[in-house]
Amino acid sequence: MSTGTWPFKETAVPEFYIPATSSLFERRPRTLKHGDTFAMFDHYGDIVVGDRTPEGIYHLDTRFLSRLILKIEGQRPLLLSSTVQRNNALLNVDLTNHDVFRDHTLVLPKGAIHIRRSKFLWQTACYEVLTLRNFDTVEHVFELALEFGADFADLFEVRGFQRETRGHVEARVERPDRLRFIYHALDGLPRATVVTFDPAPDHLAATEAQFVLRLGPKDRCRIKVIVECQVDNQATHQRDFARSVRRARRALLNAAGRAAALETSNETVNEILCQSMADLTMLVTDTPWGPYPYAGIPWYSTAFGRDGLITAIEMLWIDPEIARGVLNFLAAHQATHDDPRADAEPGKILHEMRQCELARLGEIPFRQYYGSVDATPLFIILAGLYWHRTNDRPTLEALWPAIRRALEWIENYGDQDGDGFVEYYSRASSGLANQGWKDSGDAVFHSDGQLAQPPIALVEVQGYVYMAYDLGVRLATEMNDLALAVSLEEKKEKLRNRFEEAFWCDDLEFYALALDGNKTPCRVRTSNAGQLLFTGLPRSDRAQKVVQALFSSDLYSGWGIRTVSRKEIRYNPASYHNGSVWPHDNALIGLGLSRYGFKEELTRLTMAILSAASHMDLRRLPELYCGFQRERDKGPTFYPVACAPQAWAAAAPFALLGACLGVDFSPATNTVRLVHPQLPPCIDWLTIRNLRLGHSRLDIFLQRHGNTVAAHVLKREGPVELEVIL
Repeated sequence: MSTGTWPFKETAVPEFYIPATSSLFERRPRTLKHGDTFAMFDHYGDIVVGDRTPEGIYHLDTRFLSRLILKIEGQRPLLLSSTVQRNNALLNVDLTNHDVFRDHTLVLPKGAIHIRRSKFLWQTACYEVLTLRNFDTVEHVFELALEFGADFADLFEVRGFQRETRGHVEARVERPDRLRFIYHALDGLPRATVVTFDPAPDHLAATEAQFVLRLGPKDRCRIKVIVECQVDNQATHQRDFARSVRRARRALLNAAGRAAALETSNETVNEILCQSMADLTMLVTDTPWGPYPYAGIPWYSTAFGRDGLITAIEMLWIDPEIARGVLNFLAAHQATHDDPRADAEPGKILHEMRQCELARLGEIPFRQYYGSVDATPLFIILAGLYWHRTNDRPTLEALWPAIRRALEWIENYGDQDGDGFVEYYSRASSGLANQGWKDSGDAVFHSDGQLAQPPIALVEVQGYVYMAYDLGVRLATEMNDLALAVSLEEKKEKLRNRFEEAFWCDDLEFYALALDGNKTPCRVRTSNAGQLLFTGLPRSDRAQKVVQALFSSDLYSGWGIRTVSRKEIRYNPASYHNGSVWPHDNALIGLGLSRYGFKEELTRLTMAILSAASHMDLRRLPELYCGFQRERDKGPTFYPVACAPQAWAAAAPFALLGACLGVDFSPATNTVRLVHPQLPPCIDWLTIRNLRLGHSRLDIFLQRHGNTVAAHVLKREGPVELEVIL
């Protein structure tokens, strides 16, 4: 490609663009989360904030602690190790002192004092225990200091949003063992950070606590620090370290215990699955409506409609409780009236919810924002899949009014020009310009690079609507609304016929990315068309051509399927949406490959994603990684500001393995089915424990024999049967 000017005009930087001023991969922060509170530390367990670096302790999208630096005799100690426990409950950091000289005399040799930092989150507080031990043969007296700061920056400020005015911070030493930072906010909501010490420091100022420690040979001491995030003057009132850490661990164990557990013959795959489950357990937040997977840390630690729905779909076969929580939460927050400022219309499903000062003041539109075109049909899809998985009639009956309203939104608002396709355009002045899952400003374009103008009908969204109609027929029949079932069946077939005519491009042998506002197809090859396979919309002959293209070198990187073909003019493997690889995108494609019977391609794709995960820090799949072609003896290339952990990325391995096994459920007959099960070549055997169907449970052992898989029931509780269709 020419290195001259682009043949099209670039747009201005979007208002909520996340600038890559620092690389999260380079920093590899240590992450903890509980409920609406999360923390990011460096390897030392410190918070050292530079230019838009995201470290800190956050609560409700606000950074309540922006500085935390441990020093011994005026310098940061030497790092020995830094690990987050596999269940994400506890951060353990081992440190030691540097050489300390006074008057040119060595008074504290390096390595004499060992420091163990243990941190965890519970409710709205960060608990830390500093354990110091003198391993020298003589007594040492030294100073230990903790530096503090609280900027109460809104998460969007940390991301780069520029504010004209903001509140001010006041620091107070309330008593010898307590420091309080008070934020006088513009929205009038009291916010404070309270730092408590046990024992009290020898000197406490507004920004520093100093301890003078005297340790004899082999002596040890402990210092406990609690950093509490208070909103509206509400405190946690929990100060017992041992009890709090037990509760934190028990909560994680209980959440993880709902899901089926997978173990394989491949230890690396086991590590990937353990990390994914630990990340999902951490990201899932208990709400009054049930468990909800917050999207990702640091930028998206809140409820997102699309992310929660897709994560629940990926996890449905091993933990349907997540789906129930997501459906109940989104039904409770479904739009009830027309509000252009929030891109809200009656029946539309939530895109994003924020509780920070900027959102409360209306400086950003995301307090309760509905600017996604796909969350509403995905809501219906998840409801239908959940019913198929569980036959949970009380939940279906409770959700039915919200499902009806979502279907009415598709009919009354989704297709405003009446052409049979669901389109989007932003009515909010500061809303998202693109409202599909690829929501970057440059993600929807024509083959010459020109950006598509709204209203835009995305290819995968039409598939979602088709699948929503298909599953809606079953739900309406179950609810004895036969007139609605007949109407949805007619709409489904009408959409399929119109879709094939409007979106198929004979010269590309592929589906267009979208139709723009003039109904002109965006004739570019993207992964969006791959997601169509998940919905069942494409004709079988065209599905085969799509699969062939997806696994050509243009779209398949060796680490997964790229978002955009490398033949397209806007292809950039290091971009956010125009050439990168997203695990959740590949997982949905994988579910579609299983649906259409492309098991060989599915196992190849599963191998690629698992192999990519094996190269990642902590074996943790990030939000995305770059789409450079796979090379021998070289791992995947990281994307600098990708969230990790990210819920729908963490769920991707489970979705892909479930697709490989062809797991299906028939609650009416109490049967678990494996339809044409396969295992990727890296796995010789797989054990599934605690696979639930109603009140019954199965433990299953699967052994690969060439291209077939043998299944054996290890344990059965209740009248459940296993059926294998080879």
